[in-house]
Amino acid sequence: MTAKPKRQHRYNQGTTLSAWREALNQIVFGSETAAGRRFDIALIVAILLSIVVVMLDSVADFQQRYATALFWAEWLFTGLFTLEYALRLICVRRPWLYARSFFGIVDLLSILPAYLGLLLPGAEYMLTLRILRLLRIFRVLKLSEYLEEADILVVALVNSVRKITVFLYAVLTLVVVFGTLMYVVEGPAAGFTSIPKAVYWAIVTITTVGYGDIAPKTPFGQMIASTIMIMGYGIIAVPTGIYSAELLNTRKNQNLDNRACPDCGAASHDFDAAHCKYCGHRLDE
Repeated sequence: MTAKPKRQHRYNQGTTLSAWREALNQIVFGSETAAGRRFDIALIVAILLSIVVVMLDSVADFQQRYATALFWAEWLFTGLFTLEYALRLICVRRPWLYARSFFGIVDLLSILPAYLGLLLPGAEYMLTLRILRLLRIFRVLKLSEYLEEADILVVALVNSVRKITVFLYAVLTLVVVFGTLMYVVEGPAAGFTSIPKAVYWAIVTITTVGYGDIAPKTPFGQMIASTIMIMGYGIIAVPTGIYSAELLNTRKNQNLDNRACPDCGAASHDFDAAHCKYCGHRLDE
């Protein structure tokens, strides 16, 4: 059985780089060499530590006691990640494609909030986006089968978009109708000061969240609320059922052979099938 060729991203395809850039590329983008593996592991540790620093900086007690240490630690990690991002652009074969790729955008977003925080206070807390960079752990630890499972989840989600869109439209129609009805029945005296406010209440109620900031007072309003609550329990399971069905179909389709029948041309047979399940003709002829 031949080994599966290593999958290479488009941004790393092209002509051979100079010797030092090629060596740097193997370290920064590869995990096959010892140096590349050590680089990736060090990067993952740095990402985790930087996220911890950002989180601690948002805790008042830690911020007051260790404000200076947290400030310099945050900028130390930002400087390291900025240098790493620059090195990736230098040693990749097609820098512009990398900058527009998923990981390229994530790498940029992991340093951009720190610089935006100089102009917009509070923006630096969005540095927790660095956690997205931990997706590289699947490549570092050779967990490619997990990525295949993720592909199945994404395909199932894409296939169920239309059904879920129709479902959401039906829910939106219900909350608008019930919200308007509640506004007419209860009015501003019970807190339903406008139709949008009443629609907000209907959304909170039908999703079974129930903040309790607005509540009907009249018997008729309470009856409407009870109806929405009961409907909510039935509605909330619908998207789960849609997605689960698509997930099963996706898995089933991935377990089928795409060999076309030489007689009728039909595909999607079982891998161990000897005859076409549609016309009965032998598949190996």
